[in-house]
Amino acid sequence: MTRIEYNKAVELHADNLYRFILKNIHDVEKTKDIVQDTFLKIWDKRHDVAFEKVKPYMFTTAYRTMIDLLRREKKQSRMEEADLNKLTTTHQYSDLQVILHEALDQLPEIQKAVVLLRDYEGYNYTEIGEITGLTESQVKVYIYRARKFLQKYIGNIEVLI
Repeated sequence: MTRIEYNKAVELHADNLYRFILKNIHDVEKTKDIVQDTFLKIWDKRHDVAFEKVKPYMFTTAYRTMIDLLRREKKQSRMEEADLNKLTTTHQYSDLQVILHEALDQLPEIQKAVVLLRDYEGYNYTEIGEITGLTESQVKVYIYRARKFLQKYIGNIEVLI
């Protein structure tokens, strides 16, 4: 990849990459650091990455950088061990987006990441697997579990409206 292609890739994908990381960690400063680290890593590997493959490579690198950061900061909790009664909400909201963000924040990091990649960024299962290092069937299982949890957490949508 040439310098011009690198700059074009950054221009094309920086906003989506930033939003993806920010949706996962909700910390602007850490998000900026992760995105910057991602761009540095891609610059270092620019001779090994084809321009046509830079978007998945960029998201993969950012995702792995984010996971490394999260693992250093805290231990991941398992959804099966969580008390679902503590995770459900009884508040009445009129803003569905607030409820959805609260529900997404309750998911384990890997489930949250695959759901955001699939439903927010529009990646297919194979691409999500490449980005996260999971098999396609693992991606499907994590998405299924996350959606079931979200359905249980949010409850009946007609009640919310």
